[in-house]
Amino acid sequence: MDPCFLPATRLAAMIAARAISPVEVMEAVLARAERLDPLLNPFALRLFDAARAAARAAEAAVMAGAPLGPLHGVPITIKDSVAMRGLPTGNGSIAVEAPVAAADAAIVARVLAAGAIAIGKTTLPEFSHKVLTDSLATGVTRNPWKLDSTPGGSSGGASAALAAGIAPIAIGTDGGGSIRCPAACTGVVGLKATLGRIPNEAMPDGFANYAFAGPMTRRVEDTVLLLSVMQGPDPADPWSLAPRPAMGPAATVRGLRIGWIEQFGRYRTDPALLGPLRAAMQALASAGALVEPLSDPCFEDVHDTYRVIATTAHAARLGAIADTAGERMTESLRASIAIGRGWSAVEAQRAHDRRSLLFRAVQRLFTRFDLIATPTLLAPPPGLDAGGSIATAWYAEWAAPLYPFNLTGHPAASVPAGFTEDGLPVGLQLVGPWYGEERILAAAAALEEVIGCPVPPET
Repeated sequence: MDPCFLPATRLAAMIAARAISPVEVMEAVLARAERLDPLLNPFALRLFDAARAAARAAEAAVMAGAPLGPLHGVPITIKDSVAMRGLPTGNGSIAVEAPVAAADAAIVARVLAAGAIAIGKTTLPEFSHKVLTDSLATGVTRNPWKLDSTPGGSSGGASAALAAGIAPIAIGTDGGGSIRCPAACTGVVGLKATLGRIPNEAMPDGFANYAFAGPMTRRVEDTVLLLSVMQGPDPADPWSLAPRPAMGPAATVRGLRIGWIEQFGRYRTDPALLGPLRAAMQALASAGALVEPLSDPCFEDVHDTYRVIATTAHAARLGAIADTAGERMTESLRASIAIGRGWSAVEAQRAHDRRSLLFRAVQRLFTRFDLIATPTLLAPPPGLDAGGSIATAWYAEWAAPLYPFNLTGHPAASVPAGFTEDGLPVGLQLVGPWYGEERILAAAAALEEVIGCPVPPET
C-alpha cells in the first residue's frame, strides 16, 4: 500500500482510525517530492519543513482524541497565485517583488481548518496568462506522462504533482481553462465550479468575474470532498452570496441526457483523441446516460469575445508593471497587454454584452440536456515550447471548449477519458447547468469506473 496514491478520502479515514500516521503519509509524499521535483519542477515554493512539523502536530491531535476535520493530515498543494498568510505570492513573475500575504485566501483558510497540510506552492506561467507552465521565475514544468510535453497550464505545477503522486489533492485556478487544461494533459480531475460556489475574493472586479479557484484531484471522490470544504459564501465575493442548493446525495448517471459535441465550433478535434473520447461516451451510454450528438452555433467565434475581456484585464491590472519591467516580464504577456490596450471602451462593453448572449444561449441548451460533453482540449498535450498565450490563435483552437464556460459561469470539469496511441492522457469535459456539480460528478464517477486511475510510467 503506497500512501502516495491513496485517495484523500481514504487517507483521512485511515488517519482518523489510527490505521496510518500523518507523519508516515507525509514522509512518503515528501520523499517522492524530493525525488521527482528535479525531474518535473512542480514547486514554486517548498514548504517541506513546515509540512513535517504540521504532520507531527496532526499525529498528536489524533492520539489525543481531538476533533478531526475531514482532511486531517492529508497533504495538499496550493497554486502560487493563491494567498497563504506570511508567504510570498509569486505568480510566476520576476517583474515585480512578490507580495507577502497578510492573510490566507478564504479557500486556503478552509482547507487548512479542515486539517489539510500544505506541502508547497505550485508553479504557473507569469500571472496565469497562458496554458503552458513555464516562467522566468521558476523555469519549465514537465508532464510526468511524457517529459518533453507540457502538463498544461496555468495550473501545471498542480497537475504535474498530482499525476506523479505528490499529494492527492490541489488548489488550482481557472481564468480560461487553467484547471481543466492541465487536468486533461496529465490525466487527473479538475473542476471549475459554478461562478460563486467557491469564493474568489481576490478578483479586482468581483461582478464581471470570469476566473475561478477550484479543486484538482486524482479521484472523483476527492473532488467531492474538496469541493465540500472549499465552497460557501464569503463577504468579499458578491457571486458567492447567492442562494444555492446544498451538495446533495450522489446523483446517478442513469437517465441523464448528455449532448455530445465532438467538433467544437469551427475547430476540428485531432483524430488522435477521437477513439478514446468516443469510447468514453459509449461508456457513459452503457451506464445508462442518453447520449445525443449536439452542434450549436453559439460556440462559434467565442474567442473573439474572450480575447477582448481577458486582454483588457491584463492591460488594466498589469500594464503599469509592464511599463517598467521590460524583458523581466514574459514576452507573450507583454504582447497580451499591448493587445488589451488597443481595445476601446465601446469594444470592451460590446464583448461583455456578447458574454451575456452566450450565457443565454447555453441556458437554452440546458432545457434539452442535463449535461454537455466535449473534448477538454482539441489535440494532445504539445511540446514544452508551444507558446500558449490566451491571446493567440493557437490557444483559441487548442482550448476552444474551455473559455466559453469561464464566460458563462457554468460548472465544468475535465475527467480522464483514456490515452492516445502515444500514451498521452485524453480529457473529457463535462459541463452542467448552474449548481449542477452533482450531475457532473456522477458522470465522472461512472467514467472513472471504466478508466481507472493509472500512474505515469516516468514516476
